[in-house]
Amino acid sequence: MKYLIKALAEDSGKRLDLFLLEYFERQQQGFSRTFIQKLISDGKVKLGDNFHLKPHQKVKSGDELLVLVEEQKIIGLKAEEIPLEIIYEDDDLAVLNKPIGLVVHPAPGNYEHTLVNALMHRFKNLSDINPGRPGIVHRLDKDTSGLLVIAKTNFAHLSLAKQFSEHSIKRQYVAVVKGEMEFDENIIELPIGRHPIKRKSMAVGFSENTKYAKTYYRTIKRANGLSLLELEPYTGRTHQLRVHLSYIGHPILGDVKYGNNNRFARLCLHAKLIGFFHPRTERNIEFSCDAPKEFRELLKKGIN
Repeated sequence: MKYLIKALAEDSGKRLDLFLLEYFERQQQGFSRTFIQKLISDGKVKLGDNFHLKPHQKVKSGDELLVLVEEQKIIGLKAEEIPLEIIYEDDDLAVLNKPIGLVVHPAPGNYEHTLVNALMHRFKNLSDINPGRPGIVHRLDKDTSGLLVIAKTNFAHLSLAKQFSEHSIKRQYVAVVKGEMEFDENIIELPIGRHPIKRKSMAVGFSENTKYAKTYYRTIKRANGLSLLELEPYTGRTHQLRVHLSYIGHPILGDVKYGNNNRFARLCLHAKLIGFFHPRTERNIEFSCDAPKEFRELLKKGIN
């Protein structure tokens, strides 16, 4: 696969490997920094006529990089009969309510029991733009439940992917967080980037390697030292909601990664609404589902 990537003014001065890592994270390709560094070292990244680039060199505004990635075939990917709650389906796409604990797509060492395995059993046709992740346009974390849109055709996949990249997809979440929120509603605008030490985590930061991030929240209810929030991310940074809420002192209940909090059996984050323009009809459509019952029960009982 070929990727033509242009550096913007805000990218100027970034390390090449980190610039590409951020790009592919936005594309949800799942490429590691090590993998990207190997692409650069192997001459798979081209700037003009130059294939001899270094991972540490800085990009400049206006640089156009050509990245060549050989297709990563996953051997032994099989269909599995895993129950799915389908909210909507037509010839181009489907919307489903993902349960907690279900990984969205296969990865090295985890080729079974994922949403992709379930989709291969449930649907006759799925987009194959990314052969290792048929049908997958975006994802939710393993421990986040809620609505996910699946592409059944490449036509739909490309249209939806463009809408995600342009941040025109409407998404709303509900979450239970620690502490009773001070404000009824507010906007969190704090840049997010890779954690300087914990490379598998994200963090609020103010260095040149962070990206602008914006989250709106509305407090639905406060009780027993907890708050029920409605969340709307204006940007799509990795773990954005979890990082933002943890930073302001209200980590999501059950978030061990960002809240040091394992006093509840699940991450209390649920994608309750998704809206987009249908790829074929171009009509704006929205789908919603109720928040898990245990969210409101938590506020009634509190936690010990």
